[in-house]
Amino acid sequence: MANTYTQLFVQIIFSTKNRENVLRKEIRERLFKYISGIISNKGHKPLAINGHTNHVHIFVSLKPDISVSNLVKGIKQNSTNFVKEKGLIKHKFNWQTGYGAFTYSRSQINSVINYIKNQEKHHKTKTFEEEYTEFMKKFGVDYEERYLFD
Repeated sequence: MANTYTQLFVQIIFSTKNRENVLRKEIRERLFKYISGIISNKGHKPLAINGHTNHVHIFVSLKPDISVSNLVKGIKQNSTNFVKEKGLIKHKFNWQTGYGAFTYSRSQINSVINYIKNQEKHHKTKTFEEEYTEFMKKFGVDYEERYLFD
């Protein structure tokens, strides 16, 4: 769109179905590169992608031509197909139904990237559930505990 200028930085977080610990290190490397390609092919800029054995953090600079929900839907569908086609996980693989999305200002970019890069170290002391709940509270997101991890 001509004369449209935006600065939209969003961190997207979602887990594997039932938070199954199936994302081994060698799988994560390939999967996260593939997710980066999905984002780039949709015209957005991936700033950082990392996660741990049961979830992923994606930090992206968004263009305004697609909603966050449509971007996440595309990432989940395409990455699930990639995992299945490449046989990266031997049993049925799916992502959780929902996701979290949190916006940041330009001044926060480096700290968010560093946070995402250090997921393995971070999760030596904190579970995904604890981390995700902290995000909800930090950003003032109203949620119902029973639906948080569907």
